[in-house]
Amino acid sequence: MAQNSTATFTTGNVMRHVTVTSFTASIGLMAIYAVDLIDLIFISMLGQDVMAAAAGYASTLMFFTSAINIGLAVAAGVLTARAIGAEDDEGAQEYATTAAIFVIVAGILVPAIVLPNAHFFLGLLGAEGEVADLAATYIWIILPFTFVSGLSMVAVSFLRGYGENRVAMYPALLGAATNGILDPILIFGLSMGMEGAAWATVCARFVTLGLAIYPAIKRYNAFIRPRSYWLWRDLAEVNQLAIPAVLANIATPVGTAIITREMSKFGTDAIAGMAVIGRMTPVAFSVILALAGAIGPILGQNYGAKQMDRVRQAYVDALKFVALYVGFVTLVLFLLRDHIVALFGASGMAETLILLYCFPVALASFFNGAVFVANASFSTMGRPSYATWFSWAQNTLGTFPFAYLGGTLYGAPGVLIGQASGSVFFAVIAMYVGFRVIINPPDIRKKHRKHHYLVNHHNMVMHVLDKHGGNH
Repeated sequence: MAQNSTATFTTGNVMRHVTVTSFTASIGLMAIYAVDLIDLIFISMLGQDVMAAAAGYASTLMFFTSAINIGLAVAAGVLTARAIGAEDDEGAQEYATTAAIFVIVAGILVPAIVLPNAHFFLGLLGAEGEVADLAATYIWIILPFTFVSGLSMVAVSFLRGYGENRVAMYPALLGAATNGILDPILIFGLSMGMEGAAWATVCARFVTLGLAIYPAIKRYNAFIRPRSYWLWRDLAEVNQLAIPAVLANIATPVGTAIITREMSKFGTDAIAGMAVIGRMTPVAFSVILALAGAIGPILGQNYGAKQMDRVRQAYVDALKFVALYVGFVTLVLFLLRDHIVALFGASGMAETLILLYCFPVALASFFNGAVFVANASFSTMGRPSYATWFSWAQNTLGTFPFAYLGGTLYGAPGVLIGQASGSVFFAVIAMYVGFRVIINPPDIRKKHRKHHYLVNHHNMVMHVLDKHGGNH
């Protein structure tokens, strides 16, 4: 049975909400990153470098396609949280249903475009020959199930909107466990090789979907029968948030490509060092990455409830949380730096870069986290385009000039230092603009009330016509 609206974030200690939502969300996220790493390790154990390379190219291409799902999930999370804060269960259900329908449509259109042209898109990334063939096979297995992961993201966002942090954690966590268990069975036990890794991912996606959609429907009746009038009405609002979120997510791999290109000038040791850093970062700072999605419902509920003092408090507490967490993790990395180098067998420039990252460069993760918090406030407060601009600015203007100058002056370590310096510059601007948007928010609440007045008026007219046998 569906429950009534419970805006859990509109009362209680704000810092506690920020801490609990971030840590619970990070568990599933950390599990996903860990399984991705294990996935590549298993493929590498096959003894064929081309397979590992193919999996890397396929993952890069699929990241761009999954950006659509991420954008729709962000839109669903923000809009449902606002509705929940305004004690509007029906509005939350409508937004979730609209986002789910768009996910299904995108899940049909994207594979229809990408799959017939898989080799072309892989070629743009640099894949060719056997590597491109293997990557295309991997994509043909996984990409048709894009809608499955999209629906699970929307369901999880809906649950977080209601403050169901623990329930929202289990789908990703158990889905990752499924992937980790099936990988060795399919890859080695059934001798399916790289195709086995792909099918393990598909199975994990269905497990994640089941664990996400069941509680969303059982507890809150998340998805209801769609009506054409509110589907078209919600299209503009969903796209207003989803499109900037998609563009913002695409900016990240662009920045990564820039750093990789600059680092490649200094040899394979430098690339190896960056590869280790690239694997450590999402695991060590998964809580900060999770905060980007966790802070949205807290801001959204309080904004929908018109409690602007709590919105401001949540913003400040989120930044405090980022500072405390980054400081703690950097201390741990500093103390374990020699063990980390030994674990990966790093030497030469790779060792230099890892040691430099463990301290002090890891401290710059605070500024990346600050941008995440600011972007969440932009999306929630009706300024989603700001998130797009800051993401692209940070990953282009805040990356290339600083990394290029650093590399020119100090070599490979300078590239790493330059990347961190660029994040500081744009994070300071993003934090300031975030404060300004919260202090002077756009009046999107009137728009929200107007929409639901029209819906209620429409329903009343339909009821009268039905009662008196009218035609409509």
